[in-house]
This record gives sequence, structure tokens and C-alpha cells, in this order.
Amino acid sequence: MKIPTLETQRLRLRAFRNDDFDPYARFMADPEVTKFLGGPMARGDAFRSFTAMIGHWELRGFGPWAVERKSDGAFIGRIGLSFPEDWPATEVVWTLAREYWGHGYATEAARSSLDYGFRKLPLPRLVSMIDPDNRGSQRVAERLGQIKKSRETLTVFGKSYPVDLWEITRERWSN
Repeated sequence: MKIPTLETQRLRLRAFRNDDFDPYARFMADPEVTKFLGGPMARGDAFRSFTAMIGHWELRGFGPWAVERKSDGAFIGRIGLSFPEDWPATEVVWTLAREYWGHGYATEAARSSLDYGFRKLPLPRLVSMIDPDNRGSQRVAERLGQIKKSRETLTVFGKSYPVDLWEITRERWSN
């Protein structure tokens, strides 16, 4: 499948490339980046995660993009859409390397992903599952227009996590 490229004012959301893996593995090994994602990943686990994002596009027709800063071509993270088996709905996801936090990049790219999801897919809503203590991601969700709806428990690789489900409906998005 051809993965579309999206552009925002400062960012390019594009297909992953092989040379994205080293920086991806580095930030997925960072305890601060992965604090609310189950903890640091070993390089092999990061590779499996990396290839799963690419495979998501083939199986679902959408997925996370590699996020590149236009000004210098730096690979800064992953942001896009995800719908794993047994998830409550299609999710807008974001993870950036720590040195790119605090610049509005997550909101900028996640908004572009959310808009793509509603324009291209017949979805009634998009959600984000956010750790109750992850104030940074909660602020991104608020800026996207998502509303905190309910507390859920997600089980990933046999480990359960409490998350708050943040939601935006197609109707709310279009207004």
C-alpha cells in the first residue's frame, strides 16, 4: 500500500524508512518517553513495534506516520492512527523523542492525523487512551478538541493499564 504523506506548517508525516529505526529505538529506550507506554523497550522489541506500525498500514489501510521536521529533516517521532485488535475504537496516537517536546509538534501532527481520519475513513469518533497521570498528553487531547469520557483498562502483552479514554466525534470535529 502507498502510504500518503501529509504536510503541516512545520512537519511532514510520511512512511517509515529503514534509517528511522535507530532514532526510533533510542527514544523508545528512553524511560521518560516510555513512562506511560509500559516502560523502555529493548532494541529487539522496538524493532517489532516499528515493523508493526508499517504492517498496520497494510492490514488496516491507515496507521502511524514517521514525523519529520521540515526545517532539517530530523525524524522526531511517530504520530497517526491505530486500531489494534480489541481496542475500543480507532485511536489518534503520538510519541515524540524527548528533545522535541514542548514545541507544539505533537498537537500539530496529531491534528493533521485526526483530520485525515475523519476525511478519509468512515469513523463516527476518534479516541486517545491516555494514562491518568500523563498531563502532557492530556493537554494535547484538549487542544485537539477531545473530551475525557471514561476510565478503561487496556491489556497489552498480558499487562493491564488504567487509561482515560478521550474522544472526539465526527460531529464535534466538523463544527
